[in-house]
Amino acid sequence: MARLKQMHLQEQVPALMKEFQYRNVMEVPRIEKVVLNMGLGEAIQNPKLLESAVEELGRITGQKAVITKARKSIASFKLREEMSIGACVTLRQDRAWEFLDRLINVALPRVRDFKGISPKAFDGRGNYTLGIREQLIFPEIDLDLIAKVSGMNITIVTTAKTDEEGRALLSGLGMPFRK
Repeated sequence: MARLKQMHLQEQVPALMKEFQYRNVMEVPRIEKVVLNMGLGEAIQNPKLLESAVEELGRITGQKAVITKARKSIASFKLREEMSIGACVTLRQDRAWEFLDRLINVALPRVRDFKGISPKAFDGRGNYTLGIREQLIFPEIDLDLIAKVSGMNITIVTTAKTDEEGRALLSGLGMPFRK
């Protein structure tokens, strides 16, 4: 069992039950999935960027990335429908917990001038989205093999019903929110 999941079950579930007066253990919010999305607009001109992005996401997550395609054409961007423009990975269960553990304890502290993450990026239903400017913060990435430094969006989907419950869940897991 993942270290973070074990901590959640043993320490955080009783604390959240007490804080929010849940009657049943199944009411306590938990992590449902973690989605990593890398959008590469430059892949229109250079398709090799897409291959390297898929490989980098695979290294970071331990799971093969899916290539995402454009839904509609945009003439000003020279984009046609069904063109490959990004990569996406969805992590569930133990892989999601392992990734969150590495994100919180290894990757985020490696960000330059890190002061914490914004507590305002919740969507109203307890899910949190985090934007990362460069994939170099993950130790699995080899600097010599990178074609282009690019960012990614990380969405943490929870079963929380409100932002307050989601914030309590993530801060209990050790997510470094700004004050």
